Amino acid sequence: MRLQNKVALITGAASGIGRESALLFAREGAAVVAVDLNLDPAQAVATEITAAGGKALAVRADVSKAADCEAMVAAAEKQFGKLNILFNNAGISHADDDDAVSTSEDVWDLTFHINVKGVFLGCKYGIPALKRAGGGSIINTASFVAHLGAATPQLAYTASKGAVLAMTRELAAIHARQDIRVNALCPGPLQTELLMKYLNTPEKKQRRLVHIPMGRFGLAKEIAYSALFLASDESSFTTGAEFLADGGITSAYTTPE
Repeated sequence: MRLQNKVALITGAASGIGRESALLFAREGAAVVAVDLNLDPAQAVATEITAAGGKALAVRADVSKAADCEAMVAAAEKQFGKLNILFNNAGISHADDDDAVSTSEDVWDLTFHINVKGVFLGCKYGIPALKRAGGGSIINTASFVAHLGAATPQLAYTASKGAVLAMTRELAAIHARQDIRVNALCPGPLQTELLMKYLNTPEKKQRRLVHIPMGRFGLAKEIAYSALFLASDESSFTTGAEFLADGGITSAYTTPE
């Protein structure tokens, strides 16, 4: 198993990429700390893992709060003795996120508090734990929109994911000699509740789909396998990477008929 004897903390673990990654990491041998703002669905993920013979702990945390991030890392070390993998995956895409003129300051601030500050706080408290474990892997969920402007305006989200990329690069450079790898996972458009709430009309969906060479939305479980590679020792020479799993959307400025 690719994560045997590893302990992985995953934020946003109740749904989407986080849920699929928690289940996959557990199948690959990791003890999983499933963190989410909503405890009940996080507990359901942990229960599913333990019912299958794995090890898991559910923790409620608001990743924009320092005390919650400190507590989630402490819970991982208390329950499992160490932390080897930190997957800063929690994020939002607000339905009222639009262009600069239309997006409210509140939507901008909320998006950055969760998508950017949440990654910063995860690293602030997670990196010392990884050092105590002798090193490890940090995965930060960014997005293809950190590379391309979105066809449907979502300025706060796009800017926040660009910030995650920049933060990832610097953290990778700082901690490379400490055996801590830091990579950004950049999914393309996915068939998840997060995106489908935003692309809430056939016209919005088609406007996004027309740019994807594969002609379909990705699945959360497909991104989980990319996260598994970055979490595992198979990526031992990979740090500071912008790992795109996007159906080819960043590879072309047009799509085939």
